Amino acid sequence: MARQQQDVDELFDVKNSFYVGNYQQAINEALSINGSTPLIALQKDAFLYRSYIAQGNHRIVQQELKNADPMLQPLKSLVEYLSPGANKPVIVADIDARVAKGTELANEIFLLVAATIYYHEENYEAALKILHGAESLELRAFTLQCLLAMNRPDLAKKQLKLLQDIEDDGTLTQLAQAWLNLSQGGPGVQDAHYSIMELAERLGALGAGPAAVGAAAAASRGMWEEAEQLVTEAQARAPQQPDLLLAQAVAAAHQGKPQEVSGRYLAQLLDSHPEHPFTKEYNAKSNEFKRLTAQYQPSVAS
Repeated sequence: MARQQQDVDELFDVKNSFYVGNYQQAINEALSINGSTPLIALQKDAFLYRSYIAQGNHRIVQQELKNADPMLQPLKSLVEYLSPGANKPVIVADIDARVAKGTELANEIFLLVAATIYYHEENYEAALKILHGAESLELRAFTLQCLLAMNRPDLAKKQLKLLQDIEDDGTLTQLAQAWLNLSQGGPGVQDAHYSIMELAERLGALGAGPAAVGAAAAASRGMWEEAEQLVTEAQARAPQQPDLLLAQAVAAAHQGKPQEVSGRYLAQLLDSHPEHPFTKEYNAKSNEFKRLTAQYQPSVAS
């Protein structure tokens, strides 16, 4: 009986809610747990604060970190980086210096923060260096994400095998399988779709990330109504999430809805998320189009 109690993961529900992007549920679960050991209490607080950060509730985290465990302090850098108007080059330089110093590399929270910042900077090689040799399931899954971002599905497959060896039926492993399958297209799209639907059935509400994957898989199969439903359900919890706004715009266009419907979602994305990769590319192409059209304007008024 004692052995069974030791094998129970007190943070099982917290982790699963966090991994599928249901951050409010993760917060609710974390607040209901005290933690039977100092380590579990520390891990619980890490998921709690990361959930608040994911929701954009930065002030709560900043206030509570003042008196929090030193192992949680790297989260300050993540809050600063994700805050509006952040001086990102300075924050990245600070992370670079701390990585070079090496004294925090035994702290998994620092590894997550540093790799996350490098990932946002699209410096995937730096993120992989940080994650190299990591043994936890979450860090291995993050490694797989970086490899896919670098268009290395061959290496991502090997990473997935490691995840499956650790926890074949785990939520993170299932998500990683869906990411890989979707990236490869073909028959894998259907498998990715089924994986996300299974997660939704097992864990309930999905957050923006998994919902976007499921919607992309459904859309690739021509199931636009289901894609829109997935996105709409996730958007009820995160109405301004950029990937969901983009997915809504695409789904509306493909379903033949009036142009102003997709236009509204696109306008929300462009106005609210100037740093999003789609916004940057959209603005760059718009400016290039204006430049080209200006070259062909008549020099003499007709």
